[in-house]
Amino acid sequence: MKRTSRKRIAIIKYAVVTLACSLILSSLKMFAQQPDGPQTSPPPAVGPVARSSIPRHSGTTERITVPAGTRLAVVLENGISTRDAKAGDSVYLRTSFPVTQNNRVVIPIGSYVRGELLDSKRPGRIKGRGEFRMRLTTLIFPNGYTVDLLGAPRSADSGGNETMDSEGKVTGPGGKGKDAETIATTTATGAGIGAIASGAKGLGIGAGIGGAAGLAAVLLTRGPDAHLPRGSTLDIELERELTLEGDQIRYTDVGQFSPITPPPAREQ
Repeated sequence: MKRTSRKRIAIIKYAVVTLACSLILSSLKMFAQQPDGPQTSPPPAVGPVARSSIPRHSGTTERITVPAGTRLAVVLENGISTRDAKAGDSVYLRTSFPVTQNNRVVIPIGSYVRGELLDSKRPGRIKGRGEFRMRLTTLIFPNGYTVDLLGAPRSADSGGNETMDSEGKVTGPGGKGKDAETIATTTATGAGIGAIASGAKGLGIGAGIGGAAGLAAVLLTRGPDAHLPRGSTLDIELERELTLEGDQIRYTDVGQFSPITPPPAREQ
C-alpha cells in the first residue's frame, strides 16, 4: 500500500511539473511575439488583390494631326458690319462640311468655331472703303471637346459686293458710282428749277447750285460699309497644324447640322 501511494504521488508530481513547464513555455512564446512599442506600420493585406481589378494606364494616347492648310467650310452665326464693329469683337461660326482623315471624321459638321475681329475701319467721306479682318482661335466639338486653333478666312459669300484678299481682309464696295449719281441728280434738279424760274440763264445757275448741293451731300456722306450678314458662308484655312486626342473624337452620330437662316437678299 505504501509503495502504491508513493508511486501515485510521484506520477502526480510529474504531471504537475510537466503542466507547469508547458504553461511557462507558452507564456514565453506569447511574450516574444509582442512588439516592443506601438504599432506604426499598416496591417497586412487581408488577401491578394486580383490583377485584373487594378486600373492600368498605358501612358499613350492616340494623337491625330490635322495639317496646316486644311480648309473648313463654315457659316457665320452673327452678322458683322463696319458700321458698329470694332477690334476685339467676337465672331461665331459653325462648320457646314466634315473634315475627314483616313476614312474617319475628325471634325464633324456642326462644330463651333470662335474668333475675333483684329481691326475694323469705316469707309471715308471722300475716299476709302470699309474693311475689317478676323482670326479664328477656338474649335469646340459637339461633345464639348475644345481645342485652340489658328485660322483665317480665305473667301466669303455674303450675297453682296464685298471682296476678300489673301490675308482674309474683307473690303466693302466703293461708293463712286453712287456719288456720281447723287451729283448728277441734284444738278439736273437744280437746272430744272432754274429754267422754270429764269429761262436759259436760270438753267445754268440752277445747274450750278444743284451740282454744289450734290457735291456737299457727297462730302458729308460716308461710302457703303463692309458687311457680312448672318448666314454668310466662309472658307477658313488652318494656319498651323491642329493636334487632336483620338479618344475625344469618337462619334456615334455625325452629319447633323441645324439649319442656318440664309443671308438676306441685298442690293448689288
